[in-house]
Amino acid sequence: MKLSIIVPFYNMAADGKLNYCMDSLVNQTLSGREPYEILAVDDCSTDGTYELLRRYEEQYPGKVRALKTPVNKKQGGARNLGIEQAQGEWIGFMDGDDWAAPDMYEKLLQKAQETGADVVGCDLHETYEHSMKIGRIVNANTPDQTGVLDAEKYKKLMLNPCSMVIKIYQKRVIDKYRLRFPEGMFYEDNCAGPVWMLHFTHFEKVEEPLYYYYQDAVSTTHYISEAKCRDRMRAGEMLVEECRKYGFYEPYRRELEFAYAKLYYVNTLFTYVIGVKKTNIRFLKELKRGMLREFPDFQDNPYFQETYDREQKKLIRLHMRSSALFLAYYKALAAYRRMRKR
Repeated sequence: MKLSIIVPFYNMAADGKLNYCMDSLVNQTLSGREPYEILAVDDCSTDGTYELLRRYEEQYPGKVRALKTPVNKKQGGARNLGIEQAQGEWIGFMDGDDWAAPDMYEKLLQKAQETGADVVGCDLHETYEHSMKIGRIVNANTPDQTGVLDAEKYKKLMLNPCSMVIKIYQKRVIDKYRLRFPEGMFYEDNCAGPVWMLHFTHFEKVEEPLYYYYQDAVSTTHYISEAKCRDRMRAGEMLVEECRKYGFYEPYRRELEFAYAKLYYVNTLFTYVIGVKKTNIRFLKELKRGMLREFPDFQDNPYFQETYDREQKKLIRLHMRSSALFLAYYKALAAYRRMRKR
């Protein structure tokens, strides 16, 4: 078996989204020459998702396998189940509400064969409709991140690994290091993405947008809650834990410091005050303590200084001084800007 494509689904029986994703996978152009399998994992849905997947399994025997988690483990747990069951030499991941160009996996595998890479990616595009029309193209990994990987390339990949769903990974590397995803939480790939890339030795990219990333306003990825913010914080903590575990902490400390600050702290801070309706001072204090406990000098990090603008740095300094002052100032600033727009 050449390739295993792992796709988690949760409560996607309605609106034809599951069908659009699955139809794009069962009709991949590599089917004739390179045998592949689709591991469609139902993450303990409460609707008819699993029954739909079973129909695909019956219609495409040997190509589709419908799996089911015993309890809801979120995407990380569903992907881990797929990895355990996968028989392919390569592993690809897809989100259940997205889809692939007909030749996506043929082109990724061809690039791997031509170059000897052990991980291969592509670009993606965002779309608001279920069609094969090209939407807004998002150029993913950059040329200076590709090729035979060395310390400088690893640093760049730690800073910006880009999405895991636009890549295929050689399974022997996954098995050698027992690479897995965090379970039972959102933002699992924010932790896994950088750590996984540090285990591979040769990364190549197809310079085409082959992955369709569906933008849905009601998607769980667009709904913000304190619980989801805590998942992001936990993903940051696990990123540090994994880097310590595999010996990546010291060689890439500066890059890890920035990645942690961005994931655990900055993105959480602004997402929380923008998206959570009822803000909690205690949460903001906890967030600050967690940042300072792990990397107290993060504001001096050169990547931090280069990435964030003057206003963002000002707000962060204010939060570091006082959570209450930060929240009062931010709310006043947001109210002023809303008034100016009227």
